[in-house]
Formats: sequence, C-alpha cells, structure tokens
Amino acid sequence: MFRKTIGLTAALLVLSGAPAVAAETVRLPEPDGPHKVGVTTLHLVDHQRTDPWPDALGKPREVMVTVHYPARTVRGYPVAPQMTPRAAEVFAQLDAVHGHPELPDSGVDWAATKTHSHVGAPASPTRRPVLLYSTGGGDPRAINTGLAEHLASRGFVVVSMDHPGETSEVEFPDGRLRTIALPEDPRVKPAIFRDMIAVRLLDAKFVLDQLEVLAAGGNPDAAGRALPRDLHKALDLRRVGAYGHSAGGTTASQAMYEDRRIDAAVNLEGYLDYAVEPGKPGELLPVARDGVDRPLFLVGTDGYLDDRYRTSWAAMLSHGPRTRHHEIADATHWVFTDFAPMSAQLVDARLMTEQDRVHLVGEIPAARSVPLVRDLVGSFFHRTLRR
Repeated sequence: MFRKTIGLTAALLVLSGAPAVAAETVRLPEPDGPHKVGVTTLHLVDHQRTDPWPDALGKPREVMVTVHYPARTVRGYPVAPQMTPRAAEVFAQLDAVHGHPELPDSGVDWAATKTHSHVGAPASPTRRPVLLYSTGGGDPRAINTGLAEHLASRGFVVVSMDHPGETSEVEFPDGRLRTIALPEDPRVKPAIFRDMIAVRLLDAKFVLDQLEVLAAGGNPDAAGRALPRDLHKALDLRRVGAYGHSAGGTTASQAMYEDRRIDAAVNLEGYLDYAVEPGKPGELLPVARDGVDRPLFLVGTDGYLDDRYRTSWAAMLSHGPRTRHHEIADATHWVFTDFAPMSAQLVDARLMTEQDRVHLVGEIPAARSVPLVRDLVGSFFHRTLRR
C-alpha cells in the first residue's frame, strides 16, 4: 500500500529538478487472447458529491477511468503509452522513489513503455462482461495495464479506476495533475483508512452508474469527448465483476457486498478489516462479518502474511463455499501488478538488484507469475460471469 508518500506535493516533485537522462525502456507482456484491444479514457465528474481530500476539498468528486475492450479493428489507430510524459515524470519521483524504494531512482524512461492497446479503435459490437478494477493504495491505475489488456483480449471490457487524492498521480484531460493528498498515513491512522475505503466505494458505485449511461448510448465524459465507435454496444451490464489489488481488493470485496450489480469479485491481497493499530486485527468489514451470496475469490501470497490478513480472510472463508482462496508460493504483494515483469527487466539491465526484486514481488520469476495471475483472475470470471 503506502510507504513514504504522504505529505509530498506535485509542485515539489515537478519542480525538484530535471529528470535523469532515460536509459532503459521496460516492456509489458503481450496479451494472449484472440481479440485485439482498444483503449480510451473517461473523465467522470460526480456533481452530487464533494471531494473529501485537502487538495480538492469541497469540489465535485472527479474520477479518471481507462477502458480496455475487444476491438473490431485496430488498423490505423495508434498504440497507447502506459503513462503520459507528465504522469511518468511524477511517477518516477513519487511512486518509484518514495512509494517503491526497491525501484531504481534513475535510468528508466517510464514514459517510453508502450501498451498493446490502440487508442480509440472501434469496439467489437458484441455485449461483453464488464470488469471494474480498483488500484492498490498509492499506485496509479496504469501499473495494472498488463492484466487489464489480457482480460480485454479474452473478451472482457475492463474499466480501471484511479481514486484521486490517494493515488501517486492522476492526470486529467485539461492537464491538471493530482498527487497523494491524504492528511495522514492510512496504515497507522485507522480513521483515514476507513474514510479512504468509504470514498473508494462511492467511486465504484458512481462509475457503475456512468457505465449505465454509456451502455444506454450516452456519453458520460465530463467534456463530451468522442467515444470509440460502438463502445456502448460492447458493455453487458447484466454481467459485472470487480477486482482489485491491496486496498483495491478491499474495495472490490466490499463493493460487491453493497452493490447487487456486481456478480463476482476477486480480492488480490486486500485486508477485510479496519485496523486498530498497524498489523493488528480490527473490526471486520461487513463483507467479512456477514459473508456474501455471490462468488468471491481471495488470492494472496506466502510472502505477505500478518495478523490482519490471516484473521480477516479466515473470517471471510468461514462463511462457506461462495468464497474461495488461493495462495501463490514464493511471491509477495506487488506480484499482481506490472512490477512483476518490469522488475525482472530492470534486474537484467542492472538497474535493480535481485534482492530488491524479491522484496517487491517475491522469488517467483515473471515467466511463471504473469501467466499464473492472468489464469487465476481470468478463469474465475469466465466461470462466474458465464450466462
């Protein structure tokens, strides 16, 4: 989740000096499904809700999402970068240096990474299951691009949310950029963690509301920017899943409990309680206290075990067979993100030590972890959203 990012501001980061000369470009693994992938972004503004965080206090709540979808054709449509140049510059300072100190503090051109998705490509006009993704605390939605692309290539529409104010960087279409603005560290201040999850749950509900506008043929983008052709025909909102990493896993699990529109969820190593003190079990979230009548898949690692994780997940599993569990061996917390393949390349380039790679993602090699995570998440949703 969060490490040393609280209290830093975008101004300090961007004005701290010229970035180091880029030397290495990291690559994302190719999706292996039968569909080519299109991508677009939506800027969504909730005028019924005000933002709770200090940098935007009292303003309408804004959410940025990226939509990956099976494309009818990609010919003539450019490949999307993983991050825009400005977002990559801030990521290199805030997330790569302070959020994930295992990563190199120079020598990587984060803006040069290309995805396998094509901007604005027309959607295949066939109704597809929709998956809502929520990021880990502090991480941008871009850092789970590889899994989102893979799922889209396998026939899902994947809608990835950032949660502005507690994400390392969120860039809006008008050029504004928000960084982390939480007043205190949610790992050690239970009230902040509780507030953070509450905001995320409202973000998820709002995004689902806006997807209903989109599926009905409307344009929910705040500026009315052009949408890819036939995108509205690709959404089957009768089949909705949610997945998330870390705090995003917490969000996906509780969102399914609260919102009947969500049919199944995957929790990639997110706590299911409100901490009283760091690492110690606290009050269970309602989903873990009461259970849920739809499929929930808890996926964890053997390298990320503490009392909160054990206790809250055991409570969830006690409710019966609707909840399944899988533990990945020789792995740890960020193995579920693009840091898994990226860190292996950085070790090969001698920009990162093997010890730091293991600390970030575990001993498991990317050649095994990437297809394993893809299969666990994809197979679960193929089973549970098939109808």
